[in-house]
Amino acid sequence: MAEMERLSRSKWTATAASILIQCTGGSPYAFSIYSPAIKSSQGYDQSTLDTVSVFKDIGGNVGVLSGILYSAVALNRRRIGGPWVVLLVGAIQCFVGYFFLWAAVTGLVERPPVAVVCLFMLLAAHAQTFFNTANVVTGVHNFSDYGGTIVGIMKGFLGLSSAILVQVYDTFCNGNPSTFILLLALLPTSVTILFMPLVKIHEAGRSAIDKKYLNIFSAYALLTAAYLMVLIIFRTIFTFPSWASVLTVTPLLLCLLVSPLGIAIKAQNLQPKKLPGTPNDPLLENPEPVLASSNLSASENPTDHEDMNLLKAMICVDFWLLFIAMICGMGSGLATINNMGQIGESLGYTTVEINSFVSLWSIWNFLGRFGAGYVSDYLLHKKGWARPLLMAVTLATMAAGHIVISSGFPGNLYVGSILVGICYGSQWSLMPTITSEIFGIRHMGTIFNTIAIASPVGSYIFSVRVIGFIYDREASGEDDDSCSGTHCFMLSFFIMASVAFFGFLVALALFFRTRRFYHTIVLNRLRHSSPKQ
Repeated sequence: MAEMERLSRSKWTATAASILIQCTGGSPYAFSIYSPAIKSSQGYDQSTLDTVSVFKDIGGNVGVLSGILYSAVALNRRRIGGPWVVLLVGAIQCFVGYFFLWAAVTGLVERPPVAVVCLFMLLAAHAQTFFNTANVVTGVHNFSDYGGTIVGIMKGFLGLSSAILVQVYDTFCNGNPSTFILLLALLPTSVTILFMPLVKIHEAGRSAIDKKYLNIFSAYALLTAAYLMVLIIFRTIFTFPSWASVLTVTPLLLCLLVSPLGIAIKAQNLQPKKLPGTPNDPLLENPEPVLASSNLSASENPTDHEDMNLLKAMICVDFWLLFIAMICGMGSGLATINNMGQIGESLGYTTVEINSFVSLWSIWNFLGRFGAGYVSDYLLHKKGWARPLLMAVTLATMAAGHIVISSGFPGNLYVGSILVGICYGSQWSLMPTITSEIFGIRHMGTIFNTIAIASPVGSYIFSVRVIGFIYDREASGEDDDSCSGTHCFMLSFFIMASVAFFGFLVALALFFRTRRFYHTIVLNRLRHSSPKQ
């Protein structure tokens, strides 16, 4: 009994529980699976369905409320509540939103107005921001020395979650999208309620084994992604009978359940009871993060921050540099995946090929999320390179990916989707980590979720005002209002390549502004806080 109590108070158990919640938390990414059921059952045209999709994007990306709630219940001095409160609110939203959508699709309720469907779609997608905020910010608190790695792991599994949910759909839902909507109401809610009591902040448990077992969690993430990639490719090429589908997916689900908990138990058994000199109250060890303004003289101060709450962060130049860079990176990346099917059709790809690279997008997205976090930690710890430099490199690479897609050469979508997918995913890992380092951890959830609004804003600009407008203009002379050939999207992706390159310049400016801060403050903090090996 005492051993179980010790495990329940472990930051490793908290990490395993967060991973399991993240594995089912990315349901908005699976919108393309159940959107045809919404469209047909409600009698929507494509424009109306796109409106529902916009509310899905808003709900899934605007997480300011989750950040405010996390700061209120998880970081208060009286310890009222904790991260579990944020997860519970997310679980309630997930169930209510998807259950209503399922009731509408199956005719259990009278056909609702479009505005009501949009509201519940927003509610269902908004749950993702609560799952994400609770798990990511708690992970950064528990492993502040390796923020990039833990954010990469959490964001990576969120990126993989859509691929996992789609495999569950293909195996157990018999191709019925309405059943899948009910599954989305029940599965993420149940998993979250089951594991949310284990997600806690244990900041004082810093030890020499942290990096080793974070690397083991990282290896487990890579193996999961590799298995999913092989499974997706084989299921695209071959038709599996139902028994074969069950045999291939069931081991994946069992491995997802058992492996994180097994790693956590092993790590906790090697975790020191308490390190000498650690305070009794880990949460209050450093209630106000160390900022550049409080540690450098005015002449050396690379940033003008005085505090880290949202309002004061928003008057800082660095906040807006991050926001603009994310409009360029996240916005153009999301616009690419939203239009991938249409691009494939215009270039003459088969349906099987289109489904293949759309399915594999989640793998490239994962590799970007996980890889950027891990690599940025390595470069920071070993080379002393500030993280905004890697952000600049990925945005420049994304610009190259957009040019590849615009070129229209044979196989361009495979190459372009890999480049854009990896670089898009990397922004979701780098941005929260950079936010925590520049503005501090205390209000990290609120600040990074505010910056994340750049994703739907950029997606709307590039999807509707750039890609949609140019496509309609190119298709205006066709009989069926469709466009075929490289000219349909060439100009659009040249524009987005230019935007991504502009994002590279903005990220480079952020790097030069914060370079001295990283060398003077962040690296010194890492050297003094890291335990001896």
